[in-house]
This record gives sequence, C-alpha cells and structure tokens, in this order.
Amino acid sequence: MKPTQFELFPVPSPCIGVCTTNAKGYCLGCFRSRNERFNWNDFTPVQKMRVIDLCKKRKEIVEQKRREKALKEKEAAEKKQA
Repeated sequence: MKPTQFELFPVPSPCIGVCTTNAKGYCLGCFRSRNERFNWNDFTPVQKMRVIDLCKKRKEIVEQKRREKALKEKEAAEKKQA
C-alpha cells in the first residue's frame, strides 16, 4: 500500500501558545481538547490531521457564536437608541 502525502511528512502542532481552556476544556488558542493536547506526540500523522480538522470545525463554531452575539448586542443597542 502506498503511503499518503501526510504520512511522509511530520504534522506540526496547531498550538499558538495561548494555552488557556474554556468551560468545555478546549484550548482557546488551538481548539484541541485536553486529551488531544496531552497525547499529540503519540498520535499518528493521520490522527493529527483528524484533530486539526476537528479544531477547524470547533473554531468555526466559536466564531459563528461570537458573530451572532455581536449582532444581537448591536440590534439591542439600536433598539435602545430608537
């Protein structure tokens, strides 16, 4: 079986040095879970790529919730001024 591209090269950690967690235990910087952070070096390249995909999805969800909250706050402020 021929190895895939990401099995031939090391997968870098998504850590950006924030290292603070939210109430659900996900890092606010890279969006990895505690298990994903602590076991990163033991994961295979395929597992690391899967974690990175999960982190991207988690980040999208957080950013969407932030946008929704900001929009609601803006609408509430506009109603207050009217």
